[in-house]
Amino acid sequence: MTHVPTQDLLKEQGLRRAPERARQPATRAMASTAVQLLGFLLSFLGLVGTLITTILPHWRRTAHVGTNILTAVSYLKGLWMECVWHSTGIYQCQIYRSLLALPRDLQAARALMVISCLLSGVACACAVVGMKCTRCAKGTPAKTTFAVLGGALFILAGLLCLVAVSWTTNDVVQNFYNPLLPSGMKFEIGQALYLGFISSSLSLIGGTLLCLSCQDEGPSRPYQAQPRAATATAPAYRPPAAFKDNRAPSATSASLSGYRLNDYV
Repeated sequence: MTHVPTQDLLKEQGLRRAPERARQPATRAMASTAVQLLGFLLSFLGLVGTLITTILPHWRRTAHVGTNILTAVSYLKGLWMECVWHSTGIYQCQIYRSLLALPRDLQAARALMVISCLLSGVACACAVVGMKCTRCAKGTPAKTTFAVLGGALFILAGLLCLVAVSWTTNDVVQNFYNPLLPSGMKFEIGQALYLGFISSSLSLIGGTLLCLSCQDEGPSRPYQAQPRAATATAPAYRPPAAFKDNRAPSATSASLSGYRLNDYV
């Protein structure tokens, strides 16, 4: 014979599982907070790298090919200045004076990198407000909105930085393999472009983690154990009405009716 569990046993099993169900939302909240912190850290590193990439003049450097294999001078070109490096360790830089005289690809790279830096700064502020470990806008639905907005802005900033460095890299590679250009006018990929690729990747990954950390959030109620039903008790015994009418009249009732017990003798 199979033993069928009674209702009381099922309730006891539910009460035993109640603490496990109560710990599940707390575990999910801790995991979501850890993902947010990781995403914000990666995005912040991407912001710092984007700023450094924008400022450094190492976007293009002299290609040491042909007669330029042994040279005492190297030329560096960036978004804002061009520099000359001597073998003695001396740097001489000059800022671009004319904006209209610059090539279009350089002007576009400038605009993209500046917008990327601005978006990363705004995204950083939104992410700080929307993270669960901060007290800004705590307990309001806008907190999650700020976190998602910060992640989306980080992704957009990473895309803009990626477009700028990819465009410049493609231009450098095409000019390098152009046989019509002399070797003295050819440049190689500078260190700033490599840093730009890394920074854009960090911003994209961090922004994606920030958005994913808020995906499973929703209004959830903690599990509450149902109270056990009270044991049914037998109702108190009440004699039937027929027996009540057959009782002998008491002295109190006889006196109230105007008769005494001696009158019946």
